[in-house]
Amino acid sequence: MLTKFYKLLLLSILLTTSINAQNIKGSVSSLEGEILPYANVYLKNTTKGSTVNEEGTYVIGNIENGSYMMVASFTGYKTVEKAIEISNNDVTMNFILEEDEALDEITITGTLKAVSRLESAVPVEIYTPTFFKRNPTPNIFEALQNVNGVRPQLNCNVCNTGDIHINGLEGPYTLVLIDGMPIVSGLSTVYGLSGIPNSLIEQVEIVKGPASSLYGSEAVGGLINIITKLPENAPQFFSEAFVTGWGEANVDLGFKTNVGKMANVLFGANYYNYSNPIDDNNDNFTDVTLQDRISVFQKWSFKRNDNRLFSLAGRYFYEDRWGGELQWNKGFRGGNEVYGESIYTSRFEILGNYQLPVKEKVNFQFSYSDHDQNSVYGDMSYLAQQRIGFGQLVWDKSLEKHDLLFGAALRYNYYNDNTPATLEADEVTIPSVFVQDEIEIAEKQKILLGARYDYDDRHGSIFTPRFAYRYKPTEDDIIRLNAGTGFRVVNLFAEEHAALTGARDVIIEEALDPERSYNVTLNYLKKLYLKSGMHFTFDASAWYTYFTNAIIPDYDTNPNQIIYDNLDGNSRTKGISFNVDAVFGSGIKGSVGATFQDVSQKENGVKTQQILTERFTGVWSFSYKHYKTNLKLDYTGNIYGPMRLPTLGELDPRSDYSPTWSIQNIQLTYDGIDNFEAYLGVKNLLDWTPNKGNPFIIARAEDPFDENVQFDNEGQVVATQENPYALTFDPAYVYGPNQGIRLFFGLRYTLK
Repeated sequence: MLTKFYKLLLLSILLTTSINAQNIKGSVSSLEGEILPYANVYLKNTTKGSTVNEEGTYVIGNIENGSYMMVASFTGYKTVEKAIEISNNDVTMNFILEEDEALDEITITGTLKAVSRLESAVPVEIYTPTFFKRNPTPNIFEALQNVNGVRPQLNCNVCNTGDIHINGLEGPYTLVLIDGMPIVSGLSTVYGLSGIPNSLIEQVEIVKGPASSLYGSEAVGGLINIITKLPENAPQFFSEAFVTGWGEANVDLGFKTNVGKMANVLFGANYYNYSNPIDDNNDNFTDVTLQDRISVFQKWSFKRNDNRLFSLAGRYFYEDRWGGELQWNKGFRGGNEVYGESIYTSRFEILGNYQLPVKEKVNFQFSYSDHDQNSVYGDMSYLAQQRIGFGQLVWDKSLEKHDLLFGAALRYNYYNDNTPATLEADEVTIPSVFVQDEIEIAEKQKILLGARYDYDDRHGSIFTPRFAYRYKPTEDDIIRLNAGTGFRVVNLFAEEHAALTGARDVIIEEALDPERSYNVTLNYLKKLYLKSGMHFTFDASAWYTYFTNAIIPDYDTNPNQIIYDNLDGNSRTKGISFNVDAVFGSGIKGSVGATFQDVSQKENGVKTQQILTERFTGVWSFSYKHYKTNLKLDYTGNIYGPMRLPTLGELDPRSDYSPTWSIQNIQLTYDGIDNFEAYLGVKNLLDWTPNKGNPFIIARAEDPFDENVQFDNEGQVVATQENPYALTFDPAYVYGPNQGIRLFFGLRYTLK
């Protein structure tokens, strides 16, 4: 009797479970009606999910009664969420996904106008926060290492300062903007590329090739525009923190709030600390500079009549960094007992954009930065101040078949330091006017004509024209031809770190004239969509740039000197690059890029390859998202070809050329908890460092003040038993990071 009772009870439980467990079925397709096989469909915050079959349908079984949120996602398409109610019956839920047109992102950098990337006559590369999350870094400098044709270059083994190379050109040829304003230049090109909280970045836009016709001096090799989020588009609160196995710690915090009914404000802060001296290459010098950095950012957006724009932003940045002998402390700062390079940097920035209350669309854009640097390199001090004020009026006027832009700008530069080369402060005001006209000459063709005129008291009139042609034969093909000129006014001590560190003498042989460049670039972009749902984007470019008056440091004439003068000849850079972005089914996407280039100079009939410039580079990233488990795997990497290095003469045992080298990273991310992401991974999987294959990296690290170096009557180093290679102390032999393999772990929280 009891056994029969248990059988009835079990049958009742099974029937109840069956009644309360239903199925969800349906289909997933595109707006065009194409099925999307291998799309992922799942119930949010549960383990229930399914994959769409080749017929475009799915089934999720054994769903208990209740309210759920269903999610359908397919790489290359916008994710869709729908609420669903399960109550004792099977449910049909169909999804139609809209293609995620990443190429239709809005860009402003190429033409100072907000246009679709596909419609821009100037090729502009756009990188979103998703790109940078694939390999988390504590600053924008490191984050650019996986961008094709862009290389973060370390300039010193001791203090690890650096700049950004575009298509093989040195860092001073790259203009870095924040929200379109020339904030990062001169001194801050070397020290100011850190401390911009990654969580505040909306996107990063990159233009390769001269852009001086719109942006003036320094935009010779290209420009990088870091666009921060508008307060109204930012999350309510966000935070991110990660640590590495080397003891690095990075924290980003931010929030937005309303201030009355007329303003929104976005606040962000970044803190980075590394206080763990490591010397894996056993030269008694820190492999990585120790740093303590804080940056505070605020951005206001004001509501005005007729939706006119008014935004105001400010940032304060402070950093204390040092590198040197392991026994160094601040008591040795500036002395000649223990070698150390110590840099205190304090800077603040203000930038804004105000649309005038007139009928026409006229904006006043402005920025101001104040940079103070207190630094010592061994027993040599370098105290410098730089102030840059910038303002411009821009009139955006559209007519039939003409899209016009008129501008007038005024730039104020102040620079002063305590070096013998700066006898008095360098103070100059540069007025400029520019005009641009984008003309629709046919349904599928546009040309862009532009010109800029600058007047510099030191150098007179500077004229920079520009031409661009865009042909779009189909919706999926774009051909762009760009030609233009650029110019750069040089301040060596603000831009050339090698002039400050090490024992080489700096020789400036003449008054330095502005550099001029002439560039032509051909770009082809192709989109390819397959019926299977796969999506490819092909992007290829070829370029040629010719420089006159080039200022290139000469390390070869005398190993104990760095000689600066205007090149009596020419400098050229030419190359090709290509990128392939691919979106596959089942949550897989990837990208591969490569650049092949020749950067050389010719003087007195002799052609030489530029120092610290690679012949080829490659980058890649592959991602796989497993939606059922909420796990994502990212694999990123880069590879660099050989580059000529600054050795100290024929006896120097270090290699004249770097090997081919690669940095690779892997990361696993979990986002199965609302508002949270957790990630962990490994950086530098191959454990590559520059010291491998070399007897040493820093020349005469054991004698940083050259106390035991002997010189002859002509100032040349004499080889001795104690100094058999005839070297002086020199940390400039650097081409890659000294950090080996390391783990990292981080958490993100975002409240939208």
